[in-house]
Amino acid sequence: MSTDTNTAGGSTAFAGGENVHATGGMGDSEEGYVVNASGGDWDELSQEAIAHSDERIVVNMGPQHPSTHGVLRLILELDGESVTECRVGIGYLHTGIEKNMEFRTWTQGVTFCTRMDYLTPMFQETTYCLGIERLLGIEDQIPERANIIRVLMMEITRMSSHLICLGTGGMELGATTVMTCGFRERERLFRFVEATTGLRMNNAYIRPGGVANDLPVGWKDIFDTELPLFRQGIRELEALILENPILKGRTEGVGYLDLAGCMALGITGPVLRSAGLPYDLRKTNPYCGYETYDFDVCTWDTADSYGRIRVRFDEIWQSLRIVEQCIERLEKTPGPVMVEDKKIAWPAQLSIGSDGQGNSLEHIREIMGTSMEALIHHFKLVTEGFRVPAGQAYVPVESAKGELGAHVVSDGGTRPYRAHFRDPAFNNLQATALMVEGGNVADTVVAVASIDPVLGGVDR
Repeated sequence: MSTDTNTAGGSTAFAGGENVHATGGMGDSEEGYVVNASGGDWDELSQEAIAHSDERIVVNMGPQHPSTHGVLRLILELDGESVTECRVGIGYLHTGIEKNMEFRTWTQGVTFCTRMDYLTPMFQETTYCLGIERLLGIEDQIPERANIIRVLMMEITRMSSHLICLGTGGMELGATTVMTCGFRERERLFRFVEATTGLRMNNAYIRPGGVANDLPVGWKDIFDTELPLFRQGIRELEALILENPILKGRTEGVGYLDLAGCMALGITGPVLRSAGLPYDLRKTNPYCGYETYDFDVCTWDTADSYGRIRVRFDEIWQSLRIVEQCIERLEKTPGPVMVEDKKIAWPAQLSIGSDGQGNSLEHIREIMGTSMEALIHHFKLVTEGFRVPAGQAYVPVESAKGELGAHVVSDGGTRPYRAHFRDPAFNNLQATALMVEGGNVADTVVAVASIDPVLGGVDR
């Protein structure tokens, strides 16, 4: 029970109880300040303090805490080790991406939105480009090979994101081996992504009208080498995690959120599917040809943190099924990877250079030395951009974390009038209080990890 001694007024206030008077002062012996308190029975005061929860404290978890998956701040009211109230504080990583996109061309906007949730860049690029293509009215003109590559990249990104969630979640529980194994398998996926786009993350590879460039020479050899090792690594992770009694003891029944709670809060992704609802935009509202792929929507029935682990592992295996189908189709589907309309295809005939980015030397030689018209067109298309008819569009995709959508608005110019994203982690964080209140502080870490928020996407 805390006390607040007012030396000037000679009174002592007991928090939660009545004010009691005190008299005293420095005596001749100069031994110190003496307080004589009176005004109530101690038993009564202590009971009143307990009734008013004065033993509870408020603790900040974050925004620098490593178990908050970024700069997330949780304001926790604790009664001992129990969480009685939880409030989520966001905004510490605000980048102004959506506003900055209004001052760049439509194509340049890809380099901004890919940096929001830095673990799922391909999904953000895709939903943004799908919205632009709907406004342009070219959805049916996207080359088939480009759509296959988009699906391939998104499924690789889904597996990569899930491995980060499972790996960092395990590390937060003290299982460092889970993290090192998860990152090891993620590197296998990045070998293909880096060879194709020149970058590991923030790729800016998917662009309005298609993709930036075709797959590199020897892309199939990368998959032939890495996929068998990747499958073996995922099986190792499953053996390490799924029936581990310590992990199950920490996750079963923790972070519980039933289907009614998910529906009330607009929760999507693995959190929703762990409550048993097979809602997946790839099935309910397909895009990029997903309706032609054979895969299952994974669910679980426990609505807790353990169920979300199972859903993510199952989704990795389903993504592998889709990747195998993409590889088979790419071998049989030659052709362009960018829409034929040269007023939209930016930049024309792009190919990765020897430095891993930019135009190839062959393309530079052509536009600089052999075709003045190509040079002028390239210059105007890159500097001014193409015009998008006035209107608005929203095309959502099934990100690794749930429904991700871009609401793009055009006033007929070469830049977005407005671009706003529905980030799934932003919505899913609403469930934090319901998941953690009534549990222990240690369970808060587990619950947040099961949501899998990335604050770059939340704050934007």
